[in-house]
Amino acid sequence: MDSGSHKFYHEDDFDSRQHLEDYVSDNPDRISEEDSLIFPIENLIKTFTEGHNKGDVLIDLSLGSIIHHLFAACDFFKHIIVLKMRDRCIMELKRWVDERTGAFYWGHATKLHVDIEENRDLLQDKEGKVKSALQHVLKCDLEKEDIMDPIILPPADCVISAWLLDVICKDQDDYMRYLKRFSRLLKPGGHIILIGCLDMTYYTIGKHKFRAFSYDEAFARKALVGEGFIIDRCEVKMRTNVNDHNDYKGMIFIAAHRET
Repeated sequence: MDSGSHKFYHEDDFDSRQHLEDYVSDNPDRISEEDSLIFPIENLIKTFTEGHNKGDVLIDLSLGSIIHHLFAACDFFKHIIVLKMRDRCIMELKRWVDERTGAFYWGHATKLHVDIEENRDLLQDKEGKVKSALQHVLKCDLEKEDIMDPIILPPADCVISAWLLDVICKDQDDYMRYLKRFSRLLKPGGHIILIGCLDMTYYTIGKHKFRAFSYDEAFARKALVGEGFIIDRCEVKMRTNVNDHNDYKGMIFIAAHRET
């Protein structure tokens, strides 16, 4: 299958539940716990516990219906607002928030958080704290300059985007355009956290192959600096497992703040 025949996150059917099962479930056959779960959790905990990145409002714009990266945030932000561009992703996430039958199981990710934090007393409270902080799950339109128009959101102390830029961008211009739109959600001096895959050209969901935007660490750094951010942390983890589900070379975590 050539890249021109791959599906695209924006335009084609994206099975958000299958994505969770393939990449972040407790199934031993999942693609990579170390890269998709442990790496972002460890770096988010380090970033937030340093104490510089906290406040009233955190806005999340991430791939599919993932939620595990927000477990570290609930102790540092009063309110979490999740923005999704697809109805199916919203419904899957709300099923978990509302504790409805068939909701995706996140207990394994909760345990990873408390193990890394070395505080087992948090195990019973972690998911409840996230649900209490998660004020809204809203639909956005990434093709608008103001992606929430006509809804007005409070300016965020922090924006997190995990793996979304990887799948919505076709080229560097797209990346810069969407990064600028995400940045408009921040208050002056606000923080942004980007989690992504390096040098990836495709990923699979079930039997379907999707296109991805391939970029390297140097480009990600340059994009943030060009948008007026100062980089506080940049961690790269090279890939250790090989499979046919995707072709990324490594994971990247970048935390930055905007100059006031």
